[in-house]
Formats: sequence, structure tokens, C-alpha cells
Amino acid sequence: MKRLFATLVMTIFVAVASQAQNQRNYSWSSSDFGSSTTPFQFDKFYVGASLSGIDLNYNGSSDISLGVNGQVGYFFMDNVMLLTNVGYNHVGGDDPTPDMFSIGLGGRYYIEQNGIFLGLGVKYKHANHDYNDLMPAVEVGYAFFLNRTVCIEPSIFYEQSLNNHSKYSNVGLRVGFGIYFER
Repeated sequence: MKRLFATLVMTIFVAVASQAQNQRNYSWSSSDFGSSTTPFQFDKFYVGASLSGIDLNYNGSSDISLGVNGQVGYFFMDNVMLLTNVGYNHVGGDDPTPDMFSIGLGGRYYIEQNGIFLGLGVKYKHANHDYNDLMPAVEVGYAFFLNRTVCIEPSIFYEQSLNNHSKYSNVGLRVGFGIYFER
């Protein structure tokens, strides 16, 4: 059932991304983004928040999970952003680590023509029952702009647990909200 649900979520994600690409055509112009020509340009800042879980992710140890993440980023070159993030995740069921806190560092590469981004990073997770884990993560998402600076960012992620792969590795869907700033 979970595989069917994951396949359904992936199909919806791809359909929404391709439809939004067709509607917008992503030919950025200077009138859309002030003095810059793209939203993913050098020397811009990013602030975002995302929600994951609500039974939209899966790991081997839990029934339901809810995660909240905050991110701050900086474009140190066109289409490439360095990110820091802080997160909280609550896991239901009989999990021995119900509340996890995380801090991480990562990056994103934006494909400018269509708004798709590829992310790579690492998180340090800590729980109140002496659980510590270092988790490399990958992410594929889409930046759907509502106006010239605000966007909704659905993404699919995978986090690999180095402590216990079968119990704590996660795959799921994350829905984010981001704001892009210029200096």
C-alpha cells in the first residue's frame, strides 16, 4: 500500500511540475525579477520553511511522522545555493526516539529553464534518548513562483541513516515555502 501511495505521489508531483512548466515557459525577464535576470542569481539570499511527514514519508520504525524545517541560503554563484537548515521531527508509534532535532548543511543546483532543483546535504540528528546520527541526504524539487520572490517548493527526499539504515533512513515528500531576496 505504501509503495502504491509513493507511486501516486510521484506521479502527481511530475504532472504538476510539467504542467506548471508549460504554463509559465520560464523565460525570465528583468521585469519579473527587478534588476536581475533570474531568481537564482549570484548574491541573492533565500529563507524557507518546509513541512514533511503527515504520513507522506516512510522509514522502518514509525507509523506516522511530522517534520518542520527552516532553511537559510545564499547563492554564491548563479544557480548554486549553499544552505543551512534546522529541523524538528516527531515520530509516532513505538519509536524509542519520538522527538528528533537536526541541524544541517547542504546545497542546491537550480536548472534555470524550468525551476527544478537538485539538492545534496548532510544532517546531524539528535534525540532525547541518546540517539545521534549523521544523515547524508538527496532531494529533487520544483520551485513554483507565485510572484517574483515567493515560491512553493514541493520536493522528494531521501535521507540515509549511518546509524541504523533499516530503521531510520527516510524517503518522502516535503512541501516548502521560500522567499528569495536581493541585497
